[in-house]
Amino acid sequence: MSAVHERHDVLPATADQTTGLRPFARYTFAVLRFLLAFQFLWAFFDKTFGLGRATPAENAWLEGGSPTTGYLSNVGGPFADLFSAMAGNAVFDWLFMLGLLGIGTALALGIGMRIAAVSGALLLVLMWMASLPLDNNPFVDDHLINAVVLVALAAVSAGSTWGLGRWWASLPVVKSNPILL
Repeated sequence: MSAVHERHDVLPATADQTTGLRPFARYTFAVLRFLLAFQFLWAFFDKTFGLGRATPAENAWLEGGSPTTGYLSNVGGPFADLFSAMAGNAVFDWLFMLGLLGIGTALALGIGMRIAAVSGALLLVLMWMASLPLDNNPFVDDHLINAVVLVALAAVSAGSTWGLGRWWASLPVVKSNPILL
């Protein structure tokens, strides 16, 4: 085949047979997966123990503080009533914290990427809604960008590089329930 009629639908020989990605792309997605895992896990640990960044020690969840009160109590915009009703509610505190821990752990390990992507994207879109109106852009902020990145990570099987994704995918329960990938 001449260079003019080069085929673009054939994967290069260096592409991974599972993901179809070249090594640089696989490693880039793996690093991105770890960064997002750290973001979710940091939020969980900071709110649980009050590490002094976003959550002072006296407001830690373990000290009786509510992980949702600070963020959701100050919501303005079109969804203020919805989110204000959630602020400080124990059910939403538990859902939020379990979500942060579960999404962060799944991303760190590279397992359950589909569930992590869907639940993480949902959480991030809700946080985006709570941020409206945005200060610096009429529509886009990091919540929306990260939501799309989570979906992309699941779409490219990012858990297979520097993660347990391949092992996870080989489990009989995962093979029979692809949503668990």
